[in-house]
Amino acid sequence: MQVEAEFLAGAESNLLKARGRQLRGSLWRLARLDEGASIRAALAARRLFDRELLGRLPQNGRVVLYGHERRWWFRNRRTCVAIASVLAPPEHYLPGEEATAPPPIGLSDLVEHVRRIVGDASVPHIVAVCSPSGFTDEVKRSHVDLPNVTLIVVEPRAGGGWSVVGLSEAADQCLCALFDPDTTAKKVRRVREEIETRTADLLTGGVSAREIAERLELPTEIVVQAFRQAAMADPELRVSGSGRDVLLFRGAPVASMEDGDMSVVDRIRQLFGLSGNEAKKINVLSERRAMLAQRRDRLYEDIARLEQRERDLLEQGRQNKSPVARRRIASQLAQHRREMNRLNTTAAMLNQQINVISTHIHNLTLIQQGQMARLPTAEDLANDAVRAEEMLEQLKADVDLVGTLESGVGEALASQDELEILREFDEPETPAKAQPTAATAESDEPEAAPPTPEKKRDKPEAV
Repeated sequence: MQVEAEFLAGAESNLLKARGRQLRGSLWRLARLDEGASIRAALAARRLFDRELLGRLPQNGRVVLYGHERRWWFRNRRTCVAIASVLAPPEHYLPGEEATAPPPIGLSDLVEHVRRIVGDASVPHIVAVCSPSGFTDEVKRSHVDLPNVTLIVVEPRAGGGWSVVGLSEAADQCLCALFDPDTTAKKVRRVREEIETRTADLLTGGVSAREIAERLELPTEIVVQAFRQAAMADPELRVSGSGRDVLLFRGAPVASMEDGDMSVVDRIRQLFGLSGNEAKKINVLSERRAMLAQRRDRLYEDIARLEQRERDLLEQGRQNKSPVARRRIASQLAQHRREMNRLNTTAAMLNQQINVISTHIHNLTLIQQGQMARLPTAEDLANDAVRAEEMLEQLKADVDLVGTLESGVGEALASQDELEILREFDEPETPAKAQPTAATAESDEPEAAPPTPEKKRDKPEAV
């Protein structure tokens, strides 16, 4: 259902933009159709009455754009018909005893579907059929020649995006682009995601626009556009054209390439040489390393092909019993092995060159980082340390003076009674004297001390 909705929405948007340009006409009518009734009938035949299941199934929808031209006052002549259709047989998506993936659409089912939705092809028809489960290899290799019908097949790719293949001679790249749901922004986003996954290649070499275009099945112009956007977003990325290919590699940051404190004489020297400018040296060396890495990777691919050819020749020599044929195969195999040795030697030399350049880039990066930090000199560090020490000593003296002044002011502001009370706070604690009561006030004799517990125990023994 998601594939169907995305395809129809993208195709409808592209068809509306192509009115009067790729599609001939001055008056237009848009129709949206589906086969929901047949899908409900298929569910009812299987005794499945589930609204949620019906909502998840593709409806075999299609968008039809009719183009007309005004011929008389009250009569129009049809000029073209553009159809974007989805082919998803409901029996492939209904639940059964064994849940299996929907099979790809074959050639006979495709032709039958096209004839059914086109009907009378008295005017030119452009038909694009999308299958969520894809098409068979027979369909992609076939050439369908229907009268007044230009046929295009569309299927989603596993890695993202869409595969649009024209099966008619008139289905050129411009017509195929009308039924590609992927916008330019989505394609650029896919290239940016591919760049993110290949960050390690940017550190050791570079990324080729032609290689990514072949991998993602996108135009090279889209990949170059994504490269430039990535370079604008990341100040360390650089885009360089090497012959027929465009490379993306990691260089020096843009901010470090220009120094605001540079004099006019230094700027003039910078225009005529690279001495002392580590950022530009890093960029030049990074570009050179990326080109060498691309050449080394191509050598590795050639070596892999020769290795496969070597295995094939060995198998042929083992199976062939003819001495003449074996002698010929042995000669070919020896030549292939000599060529492999040459290529391995060249690849080893390229690896050494890349290692030397990487070491030089590393050293220049360290120099550049040291210049960017702008650390103080030893004399400045010593002078600032002395000033800091003097500042700490002065601060300590001020703190001592403030403490002396605060204690003197506190004593001057306190009264005599308050000072005596403060001295009482420092005296040791003494037991308080007992106050005389009314009973003891009548007699001047001191009250006898109470007997101790030992004396109370001795009196009865004496009696």
